[in-house]
Amino acid sequence: MSLEQKDSIIFSALQEEMQRQKLGLEMIASENYVSSEVLEAQGSIFTNKYAEGYPGKRYYGGCTNVDTIENVGRDRLKELFSCDHANIQPHSGSSANMAVYFAVLKPQDTILGMDLSQGGHLTHGSPVNFSGFIFQSKFYGVDEKTNLIDYNKLEDLAKQYKPKLLIAGHSAYPRFLDFEKFKTIADQVGCPLMVDMAHFSGLVAGVVHPSPIPYADLVTSTTHKTLRGPRGGFILCKKEWAKKVDSKVFPGMQGGPLPHVMMAKAVAFKEALEPSYKIYAQQIVKNAKYLSEQLIQRGFNLVTGGTDNHLILINLNNKNLNGKEAEDILHQAGITVNKNTVPGETRSPFVTSGIRIGTPALTTRGMKEKEMGRIAEWMSQVIENRNNEKKILNIKGEVKKLCSQFPLFHVEK
Repeated sequence: MSLEQKDSIIFSALQEEMQRQKLGLEMIASENYVSSEVLEAQGSIFTNKYAEGYPGKRYYGGCTNVDTIENVGRDRLKELFSCDHANIQPHSGSSANMAVYFAVLKPQDTILGMDLSQGGHLTHGSPVNFSGFIFQSKFYGVDEKTNLIDYNKLEDLAKQYKPKLLIAGHSAYPRFLDFEKFKTIADQVGCPLMVDMAHFSGLVAGVVHPSPIPYADLVTSTTHKTLRGPRGGFILCKKEWAKKVDSKVFPGMQGGPLPHVMMAKAVAFKEALEPSYKIYAQQIVKNAKYLSEQLIQRGFNLVTGGTDNHLILINLNNKNLNGKEAEDILHQAGITVNKNTVPGETRSPFVTSGIRIGTPALTTRGMKEKEMGRIAEWMSQVIENRNNEKKILNIKGEVKKLCSQFPLFHVEK
């Protein structure tokens, strides 16, 4: 019996989501489309297997094939990023961060990370997150005028707070990070440097973003976003941290890994090692830069005035609407974005003054600069005509026409 026959409600939601992804513009910077091979791997019979432990040292029998996929996945990841050690078991980027914290820190130790409202991430010390209520959180941010990280002020804060871990990484910062400066500051205060490259790991793999590997003691990431794999996480580290990191992933932080997801990760890592992936990463950045230019021409206020990577952060105060309103109205036109806080934020995180957009998913579909220009115009028209339902529906029709020219390959096959 098929899913449609056995569970019509769930099947209907699946079909509707497939149509949403096929016929809409996915512009959330942290989302992407995986290959049909990654989908095949993640939906595989490995779903049935428990495999607590590590290759050759499992707590369950019947793990020979799991050992193979985990070893292959780790080896591919080490090759991809030229690192000493890799752990591909974390279920997410957040759990990868948790494992690193447990490997390096004791409860109530001080961590220094980027302020969430200025571009950081929830797990970098936010008081509503485990990182904020297990550890003493201190924050650095961006300059009020440039919206760029002030490394001199960061250095002063590090000397003042003497953190046990310095965290570099972001969820909404459209510029490169200076990993060498971060490492210098960490060394000055005698603490390890952790880089959370969840957003830009795919760009590092594609050699269009500076790599943190030569500077960081520990590196975490998701496997989706720009890396275009299944939803999950991983940890890279120098040899001296390997044993401690592995023990804090299992048994310290989680039980059994997800073998079907590790298999899908291994497939995605192989894809990222192919020469075509570098071309893809280059186009992500080209698209983001061109889209930025087109949006600026249409009067949008871009935080930092542009982008170096895959994401664009827009302050909407000059457009007289908030982030939630923009997210909702763009959704009506088939354009998916997310509301996001901006530096100097005055609104609630549930409302915000800005939106965050990105180009990884559009680039996966094959869209290039020409399409970015059309999308910038549609975004402008939707926001300027937000009370004109007919205009918005007309644009939604145009969005569908464009998307039909760039099919999701894993749906069409």
